[in-house]
Amino acid sequence: MAFWTEKSLADLSEQEWESLCDGCGKCCLIRLEDEDTGDIHTTDVHCKLFDSASCRCSNYPDRKAHVPDCVKLTPDTLAELTWLPMTCAYRLVYEGKPLFDWHPLVSGEADSVHKAGMSVAHQTVPEGQVKLRHLVRRIRIWPGEEGA
Repeated sequence: MAFWTEKSLADLSEQEWESLCDGCGKCCLIRLEDEDTGDIHTTDVHCKLFDSASCRCSNYPDRKAHVPDCVKLTPDTLAELTWLPMTCAYRLVYEGKPLFDWHPLVSGEADSVHKAGMSVAHQTVPEGQVKLRHLVRRIRIWPGEEGA
């Protein structure tokens, strides 16, 4: 049986917790909130620490020092993070849903998220290249988020 179905999120080891990340990169994208509706819209603009080729943070251990508003996912914060991608393993496990077949823990392949077209690899631009007023033009619906 898979560890994420056997244990509660709070009981996962740090290694198990980190392995739930599928490496899609969607959580590292800039989001905009509609002031009237509260709806969250995801852009194709990434955090300054995000490596678009690997879909990973370029300074994960010290990210909070460089990006103070970076959100650290924990079992205690998941309920509040309604903006997490619909495909996010943390969200899926929290909601009692199965992981997708393309998730590396299921497929056994580290790059299966990219092969399935579910990552943002090579499809984003760094936040420093986009003016704040132009962010709304960069809103995008990513694969797997169509019903969000």
